[in-house]
Amino acid sequence: MTAKVIDGKAFAAKVRAEVATHVARLKDETGIQPGLAVVLVGEDPASQVYVRNKHASTIEVGMASFEHRLSPETGEADLLALIDGLNADPKVHGILVQLPLPGHLNSELVINRIDPSKDVDGFHISNVGLLGTGQKSMVPCTPLGCLMMLRDHHGKLAGLNAVVVGRSNIVGKPMAQLLLGDSCTVTIAHSRTKDLAEVCRRADILVAAVGRPEMITGDMVRPGATVIDVGINRIERDGKTKLVGDVHYESAAAVAGAITPVPGGVGPMTIACLLANTLTACCRANGLAEPEGLTA
Repeated sequence: MTAKVIDGKAFAAKVRAEVATHVARLKDETGIQPGLAVVLVGEDPASQVYVRNKHASTIEVGMASFEHRLSPETGEADLLALIDGLNADPKVHGILVQLPLPGHLNSELVINRIDPSKDVDGFHISNVGLLGTGQKSMVPCTPLGCLMMLRDHHGKLAGLNAVVVGRSNIVGKPMAQLLLGDSCTVTIAHSRTKDLAEVCRRADILVAAVGRPEMITGDMVRPGATVIDVGINRIERDGKTKLVGDVHYESAAAVAGAITPVPGGVGPMTIACLLANTLTACCRANGLAEPEGLTA
C-alpha cells in the first residue's frame, strides 16, 4: 500500500483564496476590513521569519496588517499597555503575540491580557475553557488546520477511532477536543504511554504531535489509517541538516491510507488558519455571518 499524500501546501492555498474572497466581499458590502496585529518582542531569527510570512500572507488576502516590533528589553508593563491599546482598537480584529517571549516576560500573563474575542491563536484561558466545554471559541490554528484536512479527506469523522500522540496545550489537547467535537472516539497518548505502538495501531486517525523526530514508525500504524504529522524537527543526517516530522515518513507511508508530509503538510495550514480566525473574529465583532468551512 502506498499512502495518499495530503498536500497541505495546496490545501492552505485554497483556504487563503477562500479567505481572500470573503474579505473582498466584506469590504465591498460593508466597508469593513479585517485587521491582524502581530507583536514581536526580541530578535529570535525563527520568530522574525514567522512574523514576516504572516505579514505577507495578511496583505495577500486583503487584510490590514499591524506589526509591532519591540526590543528584547521591553518591560512587561509596556507590552501589556500595547496589548490594551490593540484590544481597544476597532480596526484590529485579531491579536497575536509571537512566542517564545524573552525570559523576563510572563507568557501566560501576556497571552491572557489579549481580549479573548481577538485571541486568534486560541491560547487565552477563556478560549481554552470554551473549546473544552464544546462552546464557540477561537480555536488554535494548527489543530484547526489538521481538522480541516481530516474533514476534507474523510468527510464525516463521526465514529472513527482517533489517537493523538502528544499532550501540549498548543496542539495535543485542543486537537483531542476538536476530534471529540466531531464525534470521534479519542485517545490521548504520549511518550510515557504503556505499549504506545499498540495504542497507535488502533487508530483510524493518528495525529503525531509529540516533538520527537521520527518517533512514530510504520509498525505503529494500522493499515489504511490516516496519519497527520504535526512535528517539525531539524536533524543532522549524512552531513546535512534535514527537516523531519514526528513520523518516520517512508515506513508509515508504506502502511497508511493517507499521510501528511514534512515539510508541506500541516505547517502551511497554520498561517492559513490564522487568517481564517482573523476573518471569523471580524465577523463575530460586527454581528455578521461567519464564513462556512473556515471554523471548527
